[in-house]
Amino acid sequence: MEIARAAAALFVQQGLRATRAEDIAQAAGIAPRTFYRYFATKEEAVAPLYAAGAQRWIEAVRTAPAHLALPQVLEHAVHQTLTPGIGVSAASWEWLRTLIHLADTSPALRKVWAEVCQASERALAEILAARGAEEDEDTPEPVRLSPDLRFAAAVAGAAVRVAVESWAATTTPPTGPEGPAALAQRNLRALRDFGWGGSECAPLRP
Repeated sequence: MEIARAAAALFVQQGLRATRAEDIAQAAGIAPRTFYRYFATKEEAVAPLYAAGAQRWIEAVRTAPAHLALPQVLEHAVHQTLTPGIGVSAASWEWLRTLIHLADTSPALRKVWAEVCQASERALAEILAARGAEEDEDTPEPVRLSPDLRFAAAVAGAAVRVAVESWAATTTPPTGPEGPAALAQRNLRALRDFGWGGSECAPLRP
C-alpha cells in the first residue's frame, strides 16, 4: 500500500505523464526492480488504493445490520463507505477526484479503474449468493453466481460507480447534497423497485 500511496501522491502533485515508475520507487523507498516485482506499469501502482475503497464498500454490505432488506443494506453501506469522515477523509476524496480525472485522459489508468470495479461487482455478487444460500441452510450445493445475482451486483455497483465518477467531474466538496454519498443514495433510491435477483431482498443475516 505504501507504493500505491506514493504513486497517487506523485500523480496528484506532478501529473501522470511526468511521473515515472522510478520516481514512484524512489518516493516509496524501494528499488525500481522491487517496484516491477509488484506492478507491470506505473498506472497499476494505484490499483491497491482503488481496491481498498471497493473492499470497504463490499465489507459494509456484508456487515450491514441483519434486519435490513437488501435495498436498505446497500444504502446503509453507501453511507458508511462514501461519507467523508466515516469511510475515508475529505482529503482522500480529493485525491480520488484527481485520480478519476486522470483516468479520463489515460487509457492505461482507466483500465485499472475498470478492472477494480469489475472485481468489486463479482465480490458483491458472491455476497448476494451467500445470502440466498443462508436462507436455505439444507442446500448442500456450493454457492452459485446466477445471472440474476450477477446482474443485481452490476446494477448496485454501477449506481455507486456513476455517483463517484459524476461527483469527481465537478468541483463540489465531498460532503453535502451533491457529494458522492448523496448521489449514490439518490441512485439507489431510484432502484427501490428493482427486483434485486428475486429472493435476495430478504434481510441480511450475520
